[in-house]
Amino acid sequence: MLRVAVVGSGPSGCYTAQSLVQQDPDVLVDVLDRLPCPYGLVRYGVAPDHEKIKSLQGNLRAVLEDDRVRFLGGVLVGGPAGPDVARLRELYHAVVYCVGAATDRHLGIPGEGLPGSWSATEFVAWYSAHPDAADAGFLRDARSAVVIGVGNVAVDVTRMLARGAAELSPTDMPQDALTTLTASRVSEVLMVGRRGPSQARFTTKELRELGGLPGTDVGVDPAELAMDPAYTDPSGLPAPQRRNLEVLRGWAAREPGNAARRIGLRFFLRPVELLGDGGRVAAVRFERTAPDGRGGVTGTGRFETVEAQLVLRSVGYRGVPLAGLPFDPAGGTVPNERGRVLRDGVARPGEYVAGWIKRGPTGVIGTNRPCAKETVAALLADAPTLLRRELPRDPAQALRAEGIEPVEWAGWQAIERAEAELGARLGRHVVKLADWRSLLAAARTAGS
Repeated sequence: MLRVAVVGSGPSGCYTAQSLVQQDPDVLVDVLDRLPCPYGLVRYGVAPDHEKIKSLQGNLRAVLEDDRVRFLGGVLVGGPAGPDVARLRELYHAVVYCVGAATDRHLGIPGEGLPGSWSATEFVAWYSAHPDAADAGFLRDARSAVVIGVGNVAVDVTRMLARGAAELSPTDMPQDALTTLTASRVSEVLMVGRRGPSQARFTTKELRELGGLPGTDVGVDPAELAMDPAYTDPSGLPAPQRRNLEVLRGWAAREPGNAARRIGLRFFLRPVELLGDGGRVAAVRFERTAPDGRGGVTGTGRFETVEAQLVLRSVGYRGVPLAGLPFDPAGGTVPNERGRVLRDGVARPGEYVAGWIKRGPTGVIGTNRPCAKETVAALLADAPTLLRRELPRDPAQALRAEGIEPVEWAGWQAIERAEAELGARLGRHVVKLADWRSLLAAARTAGS
């Protein structure tokens, strides 16, 4: 049997495991994850009010429950208490790294490190109950917020800041985050892009959701829309961008309302500095930009200051190095050729990548499926060479002998039961456990 380790249980990891067992009847796959819970960004990155997207967990679950796939959670590859890259190569014929893009990009402007300035990644991790996250006082004394970026994650965090208890209580959001968000005094949220609306990266479906939030007005400055060369003649744009402009055009034509909360979409503003007061963020200084005629923007030398006690940057993700693997710092990826890891420019059979760490943080969840298939095709082509190596009879037993206790599928099922029980006690449906101690304690009840 060909034994393969897949590191990472998000969409790219699960699609890799699925492709392996579908294409080769003689393969056994261990899906390793540093967390005791599977599904990666589907569990910890999809907004809690997006039940349809979160339902993809059912598809990923079917992969991990396959007889030839085994989930091994709580295994930190490359960490002080986990196996390193070299050890995994000893335990498996092949290893596929599906570790995503674990950090966010920075703005690189003065004041970015002030308290009250966070990445959207940190904010999402907190309200999604990631065990490494904590309530860092995101909403402390905040009355207005600025979200820098115009992609779907920016729309998500903007929507979460404007949601009320009636919309958030039915979700699986952890109780502390729910209590904090529903008690928030934030009444105005601005989502700001440095380029024009025709170049925004949000989808129309996500955008329209902002206009349907109860007790919330949405506003757009017609003058900023008109600055976009494609605004008056969008015929040359792809259909999604045309639909976005139609939505924005409708909002710009509305009369200002008097709802308790307001969301504003701003364009052609580039952040140049975060301004502080009393040791915390108090405002964002922007430079007005203008189209440069080549698809980009240029500064105009005109500036505007916007009050904000909370600033969330949502300007992209970035892969991080994993000790023992080569890394391209420019692209934030592992050098590879069709998924085969390149060491000194040479492909080494036995080491592979898929997902964002392979191609960069591009595409949607479904993009990971063909990406995984390409990597699996390369791996199976190498199988005759890989099978020449003798392995331990059971890699999981070898890990346990080295003091590593993986959380297997029964442990994850015990976590699910504990989250359902917590939800019932709180009068909600399911409530996520939000810290390592609670998760591991629940996993240990498996079989009891």
